[in-house]
Parts: sequence; structure tokens; C-alpha cells
Amino acid sequence: MAIKQVTMPQLGESVTEGTISKWLVEAGAHVKKYEPIAEVMTDKVNAEVPSSFTGIMKELIAQEGDTLGVGEVICLMEVEEADSEERAGAPDIQEQTVPSETEKAGKQSKIRYSPAVRKLAREHNIDLTQMSGSGRGGRITRKDVMEAIESGGLPKKQAAPVQQMAVQPEEEAAASAASAPFPKRQQKKPSASPAPGDEVIPVTGLRRTIANNMVRSKQEIPHAWMMAEVDVTGLVARRNALKEEFKKKEGFPLTYFAFFVKAVAQALKEYPQINAMWAGDSIIQKKDIHLSIAVAAEEALFVPVIKHADEKSIKGIAREIYDLAEKARSGNLKAEDIQGGTFTVNNTGAFGSVQSMGIINYPQAAILQIETIVKRPVVMANGMIAVRDMVNVCLSMDHRVLDGLICGRFLQRVKEILENISEDTSVY
Repeated sequence: MAIKQVTMPQLGESVTEGTISKWLVEAGAHVKKYEPIAEVMTDKVNAEVPSSFTGIMKELIAQEGDTLGVGEVICLMEVEEADSEERAGAPDIQEQTVPSETEKAGKQSKIRYSPAVRKLAREHNIDLTQMSGSGRGGRITRKDVMEAIESGGLPKKQAAPVQQMAVQPEEEAAASAASAPFPKRQQKKPSASPAPGDEVIPVTGLRRTIANNMVRSKQEIPHAWMMAEVDVTGLVARRNALKEEFKKKEGFPLTYFAFFVKAVAQALKEYPQINAMWAGDSIIQKKDIHLSIAVAAEEALFVPVIKHADEKSIKGIAREIYDLAEKARSGNLKAEDIQGGTFTVNNTGAFGSVQSMGIINYPQAAILQIETIVKRPVVMANGMIAVRDMVNVCLSMDHRVLDGLICGRFLQRVKEILENISEDTSVY
């Protein structure tokens, strides 16, 4: 028999940690391959983690509610030697043989400190050797470090002599370069403190992950922004003429948003430069058009993906918007529902917004905000004034990847498509 470690899987692009929301098995339980062992929550998805082999659940390392970085150990399983060599179909789960006590003694620092723990320690100048951990064998977890930061009881590192600072260990240097591409400002403890009667709301793992992703996007991506005004009078008339019959026939609503998503998908096909990502020493122009759509739930924002949106009709897109939104709000999104997005469309108009600048969904190169449709008096080409249905579409772009010229042409094309929707436009 061999003891195997099961680690926190990466459940989506840019996901760096997950929260164990519920264990589905208990210590001592016999678990089969592919059987779900835990429910994990991230800022993008709630997913079940499957077992990658058959065996006995030896120990649940993480507790329900614990937030762990990708690659941190969540449980130990006892498996037969033959089965331990046979990988199951859950590629995101990493298993490692538990080191012997001799190996532990020789490699103590590597076992005790995960990449997430080392990163936090560097950011807050914490001396990890002065801390005690709550993990297995006294291992220091990310939760231990976060509790020390929040309580203010930080064991600080002493300044090293100049001659000892000249060389940085190779592993630490690589980790620093990966996690801090730009110089970091000195971390400061928040100055805000509650007054009597104030409500103090703890920051959950989900909210912290959203915050970290937003900060990363703003720090690493040079955002630029532009807006176009679109006359969607024809779109409004067409949708209103079809919506009741469509709902009865199809069983789900025909929304304005479906028309906008279709127009964006068509424009991306004609301007593939927008459908791209920054990769350091190269720009990756994606072949497939997978549109991320922002869906707001009560406490979080989810970004599920409509795959191959350019190949779908308005009806097909409306169906996917409805299904993905229902999954997001009921907590039933799966990992595959949120992976692979190449461009994001956000329906901020649902909240009455008329102008906004979206934060780009890292590592994509752009996000388009669709604002609310309003009736306004407009001066027509013949000089007459008419009441028209108008909407602003606002594009945030990564200026490393995109310039104003190509983005302006892309917005012009989106505007042209939307303004040419008429009573003859088919939704099928």
C-alpha cells in the first residue's frame, strides 16, 4: 500500500486558489476512481473534485471553509501499488508519494512552505521559521499566514548583512520574478477601523480571489478605453416583435443581450486581432471565438463561456446565455463552463448603467461593456429630430496588444451590425 497526496487542482485560467466548501467523503471511506471527494469553490466556478484512483481516504488535511493555493495538499489516500501507478482521468489533480521521515528532515523547508505561503511571506516580510503551523506535521498553511497578517502578529525577518544579500536562492528568485513582474509598493496594513455600530464583514476566500484577480489585471495590463454610440431602434423593434412568440415556442427568453453577443462574435471573426492574449514575448491570436459573459449572483461575479459563439445563431446564443446564467446563480457551473474564454462581453446595462470602463478579464486583451438602452432625441441625416433607441458600447483594451486604430474599426463594425438589424433579421 502507498500513501498518496491529493492537491488542490487548478479549476480555470488565472485561478490560483480554491475553498473547500464541502467534503463528500469521510476519513476511512473507500473511494472509487472518478468518485467526487469534495466540492471546491473559486471566484469563477463551484466544482466537484474527483478521485484519481481507488483507495481508502486516509486523512482530510483541509477543513471545510479552508482556502488553499493550487498545488497545496487537501487530503491523503491509501492506494494499492498497482493502482497508484495507473493515472485516472482527472488531469488537474496532482498526486505525490508522501516523503519518508528521513526525507522530511532533509527537505523541511520545501515541505512546510508552499509557493502561496512563500509569496505571502515575501510580501509581508514574515520570518516563517518563527511561526508554527496548523497543517499536518506542523506544516505552515496559507491560512496560518493570513491569520497572522490579519492579527498583526507578524514575526519579521531581520535585515541581512550586505554581503549575504548579494545572492538570492535560485528557487526564490524564480518565484519572485513570476509573482512580481513590476516593483511592488510596500504593503501597508489597512488604516480603516470599525466604529461602534459598524458591521464587520469577513473577507471570504471567494471575495479575496476576485480582489486578487482584479488587482492583477490593473497592475499588469495597461488599460485604454473607448466608446461608441449605437442606434438600436431596429434591434428593439425586432426583439419586441418576436419576444412573446419566441418565449412560448422555445421556453426561454429572447434578450437584447443575445443580439449584442452575436454582433460581437461576428465582428471578432472579421477582426481577429482583438481575439488575442499577451504572452510576454509574443501575442497569441486565438483561432476559436469563445465569449465570456459576466453573470452577477448575490455575492459574486461569474464569467461562464459561450464556446464557438461565431458559429451560433441568435437563438443558440440566447439559449446558452439562459442556461449558463441559471447554472451560475444556482452554483452549478462546472470547470468546463468557465474555461477557454478569449473575449468578454458584460451586460452592465441590466443595472441601468449608461457609461463604464470594464476591468479586463486576465489574460484576455479586451472587454466590451453593453450599457442600458435609452430613448433620446437624435438629429437624423436629413436634419430632422426623432426619438431613437440609443446605447453606448464601451471597450477596454490591453494597450500592449491592441491600438486605437484596430479597436476603433472593431467598434465601428459592431455598431454597423447592430444598426442594420431590421424586421428581416432572422434569429434562427
